[in-house]
Amino acid sequence: MPEPRTRRATHGNSSTGAPRRRTARAAPETEPRTRRRAARRAEPEDVEPEEDEIEEEEPEEEPDEPEEEDEPEEDDGPARIDAAEAARRAAAQVRAMTGRSPEGVTAVERTEDGWRIGIEVVESRRIPDSTDILALYRVDLGGDGDLLAYRRESRYHRGRFPEEEEQ
Repeated sequence: MPEPRTRRATHGNSSTGAPRRRTARAAPETEPRTRRRAARRAEPEDVEPEEDEIEEEEPEEEPDEPEEEDEPEEDDGPARIDAAEAARRAAAQVRAMTGRSPEGVTAVERTEDGWRIGIEVVESRRIPDSTDILALYRVDLGGDGDLLAYRRESRYHRGRFPEEEEQ
């Protein structure tokens, strides 16, 4: 004898008052396109290769010392840094010396001894921002990134060049 059906409470706006039925998840061919596209975009590293696809790789032998040290440098002096690293180091030096965060790098110039970098710093924040006072610092670094010289070259209001301030 079949068991009597019990009625479940309905949730939602059903005009028939019939209980909601849970359905099984749709097959991939009936899933919305967005789900199928997202599945196609899945990272390939999420899928493990099958056993017959796995190739045994031989471990590469690492040299005892990096190759860069084996080659003699042109000037046999300390390692030279590139422009981006020089700008980062100059900004860090200005931050350490002034206690203020640099606003930006305004110039990078290669010199005989290393690098000359211009760093812009907000010295006095005001409201509105257009009345802020900025300063331009010149930082000279050696070829290895060591600080050689540091000085504030000028101060000016935001949006005005130092030459305009002097007139």
